[in-house]
Amino acid sequence: MKIPAIFLIALCALAANAHADEPAHRIFIAADSTAATYGPERAPQAGWGQALQSWLDPAQWQVRNHAVGGRSTRSFINEGRLDVIARELQAGDVLLIQFGHNDAKAEDPTRFTDPDTDYARFLSRYIAVAREKGATPVLITPVARLLYDFGALLDTHGRYTLAMKRVASEQDVPLIDLNASSMAWIRALGEQGAKPYFMFVPEQNKADGTHFSVAGATAVACLVMRGWVDVQPRMKADLKRDIDCGAITAPAATRPTAPAPAAMPVAAPATTQAPNAHGSQVIREQDIAREQPGPHGGAGPTTAYSFFAEVGDLPFVMRKRVLHKGAGIGLHPQHKDEIYYIVSGKGLYVLDRRQYEVGPGHALLTRSGSTHALQQTGEEDLVVMLAYPAATKRP
Repeated sequence: MKIPAIFLIALCALAANAHADEPAHRIFIAADSTAATYGPERAPQAGWGQALQSWLDPAQWQVRNHAVGGRSTRSFINEGRLDVIARELQAGDVLLIQFGHNDAKAEDPTRFTDPDTDYARFLSRYIAVAREKGATPVLITPVARLLYDFGALLDTHGRYTLAMKRVASEQDVPLIDLNASSMAWIRALGEQGAKPYFMFVPEQNKADGTHFSVAGATAVACLVMRGWVDVQPRMKADLKRDIDCGAITAPAATRPTAPAPAAMPVAAPATTQAPNAHGSQVIREQDIAREQPGPHGGAGPTTAYSFFAEVGDLPFVMRKRVLHKGAGIGLHPQHKDEIYYIVSGKGLYVLDRRQYEVGPGHALLTRSGSTHALQQTGEEDLVVMLAYPAATKRP
């Protein structure tokens, strides 16, 4: 039977529209519980995979998180989960692969893999599946645990990290060394300062140094993106928020200058009073408010106010940031002297591996060369005023 041309044209149009709704690229995640997605009933637990999308425009990149708790390279394949991904993979996609936590469970033969034999062999399966579909495989070494012994952070994934590096080298696969970057991140926070980023939740009777809170998942997702840009610099053009979180792991001579943890300078809106003959002026903060994610890989929503950002000859910069519930300024190195003044609300402040509870009236001076992070706590917004020399102001 001959199909009328009008119907063929309509079918082609429908197909074109269906493809138009698809993002340019898709990111598939094959991993364990550290990357998995958790619903509100598991709050505050979160995985880095569910936080990854916040760095990328969904019209260009769409994250499809297949990570599941308790899986190893072996059990993920044996349960048919890699087959599910393979049926969806297509050219231009990316497959992020992170396993190791459960591969080390020697007591469970359904999950255990020997790092020198089975683990490497199974990783090769993931790589082959991606390449057969024209997708790009990216290996990610297992994220560190918050586990200290006599004051030293333990590396619980050593042999698996080394094995994954060998596979990456032998098969020419991009590798994000999340084990190294997350260990540096934990050490910079210090044992006590790192606990709010993991599932140390007394009200839930949890003391879990493997799984993340929302703040921790966000910070680790930032480390993943930072590592990804390091191995594939073209990804930087597609970012929609900063990745300063990883600067603590870079050699001092090559560290990029970190931007101020507030909004980029913006033009004064029309409702701002024009400067008088002396350049003096009055503005309203509601006219310059900008909604932003937490800077430096911090979690949650914030509102930033960049006062007099368009005035180029001031000797200082003054800004305000409101950290809404669950929000934070991620751990980062300072390349300038900076003062935070807590106007209202409460938070946890980490300065050079020491943790402080801060609240209204606290003033925090961070000198160049230190590292710091700030996390909102409680029900009330944390309101912070910031001041620093204008010499560090971004153009």
